[in-house]
Amino acid sequence: MAFPPSDRHRSLKADPTSRVHRIAVVIPRYGLLGGAENFVFELTERLARKPEFQVHVLANQWRRKSSAIRFHKIPVWPFPRWMRPVSFAAGAGRRLRREAFDLVHSHERIFGCHLFTFHGIPHRVWVRRVREKPMSLFDVATHWVEKRGMHSGDLQLLMPVSHLAREELIRAYPFLAPRVEVQHPGIETDRFDPADADQRRSRVRRDLGLQNSDILLLFVGMNFEVKRLQAVLDALRHLNRTGEHAFHLGVVGKGPIGRYRRMAAEMGVGDRVFFAGAVADVTDYYLAGDVFTMPSVYDTFGIAVLEAMAACLPVVISDRVGARDLVKDGTSGFVVPDPANGPRLARAFAALSELSMRRRMGEAARSTALRQSWDRVEKEIARRYGASLRQRWG
Repeated sequence: MAFPPSDRHRSLKADPTSRVHRIAVVIPRYGLLGGAENFVFELTERLARKPEFQVHVLANQWRRKSSAIRFHKIPVWPFPRWMRPVSFAAGAGRRLRREAFDLVHSHERIFGCHLFTFHGIPHRVWVRRVREKPMSLFDVATHWVEKRGMHSGDLQLLMPVSHLAREELIRAYPFLAPRVEVQHPGIETDRFDPADADQRRSRVRRDLGLQNSDILLLFVGMNFEVKRLQAVLDALRHLNRTGEHAFHLGVVGKGPIGRYRRMAAEMGVGDRVFFAGAVADVTDYYLAGDVFTMPSVYDTFGIAVLEAMAACLPVVISDRVGARDLVKDGTSGFVVPDPANGPRLARAFAALSELSMRRRMGEAARSTALRQSWDRVEKEIARRYGASLRQRWG
């Protein structure tokens, strides 16, 4: 999909530094619940404050915050289901052609853009390797939109959120390799270092009935199956058998809680597992925790890992979590191969049974997280916007 030139573009080509640049940010749901949605919201709100950018958001649903952002409604056909990705891509394409923006930054599969932050992996790979299911009509349509966008002549830079995702992208689209650069998400570090952190930690642990000596494992996520909550329960069962340490598990997020509560009871650890459900702000649970775990089958990044690190928690993750880019194994946590193996995961938890070890690793984790502030990510993206604008119109 080629974006047509306009008088606006011709004036920019004459002097690319003399005017405000109209930036289109494309995402189906802006500022709503979800890792990609939070990434886009935090980044875009900061970019909108820069005087050189006039930011427009093309979305189907949104939560408004900054008055500097202009919103454009992109319709989506809910039925049949396979029309959802196609209708959003087509609607975004029509709006982009009509408005003639200076730069298009998409966070969703559409037919064409200049910069593409890729929050997942190639859809066909996700369906066949991670979900281990045959392609449905919806999956075929999603893959078709993705493939058209990847072959668009306008695409200048593709930004996966981790090296794990980068590997899959280049394997699926090798011709794009020179245009692929990893861009990790950012973190609002101050949120996890409040003045009343000790009081908030004590309050949550008191509500859960935990003693100071109890070790609280924390699991945060909405897809219990992909993030392998069952493996964590199995590891807790192995720890419970030894009786050496008082490990408990807090589960935060939306999922089939009833099924996993029954699973925990069958494993004999039902009295050591707490389900908080979906909560608006997970901060207090991070502050109350001692160790964070995400042994996923596959996670392109896993923003909860970075949040836990910012809260000074050592992390135990699988080697299929993209946030492994930021975890130094044995220093700020453990990266575990084949974490579906309960005893192996239990050994990683047991290694963190000593308070001194947790504190040392937690401090290393926070030090890493502090280098991933949203302000830093905003500067990196603004630099890439400038480079793209110069490449196209300078």
